Amino acid sequence: MKLSQLVATTLLCCASFASLAAEREIDSVAAIVDNGVILQSDVNDIVERVKRNAKAQGQTLPSDAALRTQAMERLILNSLQLQMAERMGLQISDAQLDDTIRNIAQGENLSLEAFRQQVVAEEGDYERFRERLREEMITGEVMRANVQRRIYISPQEIDSVIKLMEEQGASNEQYNIGHILIAIPSQATTEDINDAKERADKVMQLLRDGSDFKRIAIASSSGANALEGGDLGWMNINEMPTLFSEAIRGRKKTDLIGPLRSGAGFHILTIFDIRGENVAAINEVKSRHILIKPSIILSEERARTMLADFAAKVRAGEADFAELAKQHSEDPGSKLNGGELGWSEPGVFVPAFRDTLNRLAIDEISEPFRTEHGWHIAQVLDKRTVDATADKKREQVYRMIFNRRYNEEATNFQRELRAEAHIEVLAEN
Repeated sequence: MKLSQLVATTLLCCASFASLAAEREIDSVAAIVDNGVILQSDVNDIVERVKRNAKAQGQTLPSDAALRTQAMERLILNSLQLQMAERMGLQISDAQLDDTIRNIAQGENLSLEAFRQQVVAEEGDYERFRERLREEMITGEVMRANVQRRIYISPQEIDSVIKLMEEQGASNEQYNIGHILIAIPSQATTEDINDAKERADKVMQLLRDGSDFKRIAIASSSGANALEGGDLGWMNINEMPTLFSEAIRGRKKTDLIGPLRSGAGFHILTIFDIRGENVAAINEVKSRHILIKPSIILSEERARTMLADFAAKVRAGEADFAELAKQHSEDPGSKLNGGELGWSEPGVFVPAFRDTLNRLAIDEISEPFRTEHGWHIAQVLDKRTVDATADKKREQVYRMIFNRRYNEEATNFQRELRAEAHIEVLAEN
């Protein structure tokens, strides 16, 4: 029996028993994705969240049918990545999740209880928010693990970009880009390509006639950011895919660009906004940390408690941070140096570590916090602002190239993942 038939039969039996108590359907399967299923309630949840956000921003939306299609596409990719995470043995513990929520709350200058109340007021269900955040963290790790290994940037490539920027007198402007993708299948026929081009031309005409870009993106785009109205965020021109950067250069705010053809399909762009970026000065911190890695022998809670005890003793003058790092830290790169990490931009560290350093005052010692490497306490020893030297310029150019390449490879990874999967979308009852 096919999985879809088995699911349908099981649901029919459940519905028969349920009908004895009440004539209502609790939930149903909306799609089968490899070894997983997408529930109708999950689709409804995304649609309702998009509607709430649009209402808060005064934004018009396409039809419910278009919203449901976009929600389904997002859930399909999400399911595939979660299944890959399971095969990889990748998990996010409650401690990691709690620490991320604590960082989010602190970033919004809220206590944990105030943050919880805000989530309940905006979304209704705090536990569902927690599990959705856990899934986002897992899919983010899956994406990084599979995309980063595809990227190699040579020193010669960095030199070439620096030279090109100098020759072009490249500015530090950043662009907030809107993107609509009219996708074509991975093995597209001439008919498929012509059909996609025709649809892209129709979308361009709607936009030229004054239709709202974000509304059209939600309704028509196959891009990963469709439900955000195609908003790709802020990017320097050298961080964009090459196809985009060449087309964007010299354009003005609100300009429409496209359709541009790539292997993924036809792209339509707009510039929501342009801003200057001052990179003449860079903020750096001098910091140190102690890392404890949980294991079969050492539990998450015990690792956190050990570090909380270390921090309390250092604050009370009963212990020396550097000596504790030398004795206990499990970071081989900094252990022998008393945990010192030297001068760095906070952005070079993983997000939880970066956010912690950005919040700390000089000499302040953090509470224990969790990253993918384990549990840490950190201390900021000093802060400074430095000129963008040649070395810093190379780091910035590397980051620009990496971001551009990452965005391109992330799109390729998602397309490959979907193309190789068995997906069966079930008709609504």
